[in-house]
Amino acid sequence: MFPPQFSVVIDSDKCEKCKRCTINCSFEALSYDDREDRIVSDDRKCVACLRCASKCPKGAITIKKNEITFSPHPTWTPEIRLDIMKQAETGGMIIAGCGNDLDYPCLFDRIVIDACQVTNPSIDPLREPIEVSTFLGKKPKQLKIGDDFSLETEIAPNIMIDTPIVIGHISYGAISLNAHKALAMAARKAGTLMGSGEGGLHPDLYEFGDHIIVQVASGRFGVHSTYLEVGAAIEIKIGQGAKPGIGGHLPGEKVTEDIAETRMIPVHTDALSPAPHHDIYSIEDLSQLIYALKEETDYMKPVFVKIAAVHNSAAIASGIARAGADAITIDGFRGGTGAAPKIVRNHLGIPIEIAIASVDKRLRDEGIRNEVSLIASGSIRSAADVVKAIALGADAVAIVTPALIAMGCTVCQQCYRGVCAWGICTTRQDLARRLNPEVASRKVYNLISAWTMELKEVLGALGMNAIESLRYNRERLRGVGIDQKTLEILGIKAAGE
Repeated sequence: MFPPQFSVVIDSDKCEKCKRCTINCSFEALSYDDREDRIVSDDRKCVACLRCASKCPKGAITIKKNEITFSPHPTWTPEIRLDIMKQAETGGMIIAGCGNDLDYPCLFDRIVIDACQVTNPSIDPLREPIEVSTFLGKKPKQLKIGDDFSLETEIAPNIMIDTPIVIGHISYGAISLNAHKALAMAARKAGTLMGSGEGGLHPDLYEFGDHIIVQVASGRFGVHSTYLEVGAAIEIKIGQGAKPGIGGHLPGEKVTEDIAETRMIPVHTDALSPAPHHDIYSIEDLSQLIYALKEETDYMKPVFVKIAAVHNSAAIASGIARAGADAITIDGFRGGTGAAPKIVRNHLGIPIEIAIASVDKRLRDEGIRNEVSLIASGSIRSAADVVKAIALGADAVAIVTPALIAMGCTVCQQCYRGVCAWGICTTRQDLARRLNPEVASRKVYNLISAWTMELKEVLGALGMNAIESLRYNRERLRGVGIDQKTLEILGIKAAGE
């Protein structure tokens, strides 16, 4: 009825008909025609995951954006027309993976960073130490020292990480066990943390527990005493940037025996997380859960709360801080997901840059900024974004999509279908085996290490020898092409001022 999005072009002179591409294409876009003795493509099934092209020994395959398209129109774009046609056929919501792909302005790309010149000398990170270790948790307003110089102030549990970059939450079931294990291995090697996601924790990952934040979501999947004890910290998931205001859904066909046992649900049943926690309808209710989790773990582990970045994030964060949370994760509207209604993914929430700046300011104005650490997530794409997020007020950042890309993800946005050709977002064992956890973990570790080195390089250029000097240091940021009101919310000046 409408033209396919991509075209698979096979160079017949190069093709050896080894059929490797047909084996690797989990979307069934390629097959071998016995009668014509050639590889044929069903372009309607191609999602441009690039698995076939990468595995072709002769480089005979090229994936191209289809040149046959709709007539141009500024209002009725091809994407809008395709969505209308799909809904006319199905009568249902359109489901999408990954994050918001609409062309909203990215504020990170309109913020530039200062650098030292004459009066404030820079630091060479190759020759001088630059401290990037970060402590996540509640901090005291002041320290009381006894007559014998002993510390009398009681310090709440904090977690020290070697870099202000953590791996965010993604659940076992949304991704394969091999992928989950690779992230845990990378977190341990990098001296940082990873999030378990809302699907519990497979026993194979218990050995990495001191580098895992275990999550308690509305469905309470996989939550039990051992799970809480294993983790380094606990996070209560209230919202997610890619789908604020709605719950989660893992289709029954992805709930294998292992996943069912981990999540403590029957095999092949849909895992539905309700939109709200049915025991949380107020800040007081949230406080009860926070302290119940602290009680369960003998007050030895910090408890985080994750919210989606929405219009009143600052007020919500203030309530969470007063409810007893040790850290708040704020997830921006470009955050990733395995599956979400496209309308929710693309139109609900606000950018992380706005949210983190407004939350940090609100907590400082109320004199409670020390009560919680702030973690920014949702479209952190590079070390430059890390620097800018911390300067806007975050203590650390969380990444997921960059970690998946490091493992081989090509962002084809088909995560919800469960047939990931790279063995990442799938529960099919034949596909999951394609991902080697050792190799994947090394790539994720390399990414975090590279970003940490770049972070030190920028700190040196700013004349700073510690990450603490960068936090909330908005004076070192300037906006380019940002309107005055947004500059005020961000708390930065225009370039040239």
